[in-house]
Amino acid sequence: QVQLEESGGGLVQPGGSLRLSCTAPGVTLDYYAIAWFRQAPGKEREGVSCISSFDGSTYYAESVKGRFTISRDNAKNTVYLQMNSLKPEDMAVYYCATDTLSNCRGLASFLYNYWGQGTQVTVFS
Repeated sequence: QVQLEESGGGLVQPGGSLRLSCTAPGVTLDYYAIAWFRQAPGKEREGVSCISSFDGSTYYAESVKGRFTISRDNAKNTVYLQMNSLKPEDMAVYYCATDTLSNCRGLASFLYNYWGQGTQVTVFS
């Protein structure tokens, strides 16, 4: 069982930045690919980014490329999602997830079986 915990959400104006964190107390995330998803009200859950474990390969949805950066700090057992140039359409609950495999297999939510409870990102002007 892997319990993931997200943090770092909040309120930000368009053009602003936030950094989300994903950790798993008692579980070493070093060996797992970790993905970020988001879900806005009335919309389906959308894959945002994924980072593989050993080689650190990263993947991004087209909608966030060039603005978001995923990274991991194994010493802190944490995966980050740095979000810059935020837009109103980025507003959503953000979740981290894993399938406990080492390589990212894609950004489809059905591939992942462990999820955090989410953190709210609100972009307002």
